[in-house]
Amino acid sequence: MNERIRVPQVRVIGADGEQIGILPTRDALLKARELGLDLVEVSPNAAPPVCRIMDFGRYKYEQSKKERKARKRQHVMHVKEVKLRPKIEDHDYEFKVANARKFLERHDKVKFTVTFRGREMAHSELGRKLLAGVVADLADIGQVETDMRMEGRNLVLLMVPKTARVAH
Repeated sequence: MNERIRVPQVRVIGADGEQIGILPTRDALLKARELGLDLVEVSPNAAPPVCRIMDFGRYKYEQSKKERKARKRQHVMHVKEVKLRPKIEDHDYEFKVANARKFLERHDKVKFTVTFRGREMAHSELGRKLLAGVVADLADIGQVETDMRMEGRNLVLLMVPKTARVAH
């Protein structure tokens, strides 16, 4: 921009978007200064390079404003963990599934962990039945991303929200 433009001639576009034409760089810079604006190189690879007369500070400000607005609208997907035990009571199970439903509605991933202690390891099928019930209860809002697998003493399942839910 401005004095950093090192080519002898440039194609100039005015502040209102109309083409001024091909001018020597020095003349284009003087024209921009008269208007109290900057001469900014828009397309350096063209022959001759294209420059625009604009308020560069305002342009940078508007770009950062757009970026902030876009960042505000985006949703970062978090992984929420719901811990279960193989001998869980009905009310506790319903409570944890309801929490998992809330997480999936907020478009977060949910990791279900069934922890086995001591002799419970011999009955891992109880944990598999439990997680199969969870998948069935949440099938309307979520889908399985990573199927059940044993990680040491834990049985782990990862669910994600359904991207395109069908409206009834």
